[in-house]
Amino acid sequence: MKIPSDALISREKLTQYLLVFRQDSDKSIFLGQGGFTQANPDTLEAAIRELISEYEAILDNQNQYGDFYRVEGTLHGVNNHNLLVVTIWMIRSEEDGIFRFVTLKPWRAKNNAS
Repeated sequence: MKIPSDALISREKLTQYLLVFRQDSDKSIFLGQGGFTQANPDTLEAAIRELISEYEAILDNQNQYGDFYRVEGTLHGVNNHNLLVVTIWMIRSEEDGIFRFVTLKPWRAKNNAS
């Protein structure tokens, strides 16, 4: 299945989490390799939306909060430097089937084992 093109991607998730340097679990340096920075969060959002249009979503986990889906693939960078990523999406149990972006991380072979 594909994540719908109108899935919710919180701007704050991009500008206050993914594109901000953090001592632990930093993703900004990784995303910077693809040309994604605080100056262009819309470009990162567009690349994530392109990713979900190209790759299938796989049910990854279910719990009392909802169903979690994983989409693995290539995030096309602004400088032609592609990044292999895993994105995580959620449909909350109490809601009406709206997909929400949870996070993005670099793809590693061990990600498949989770």
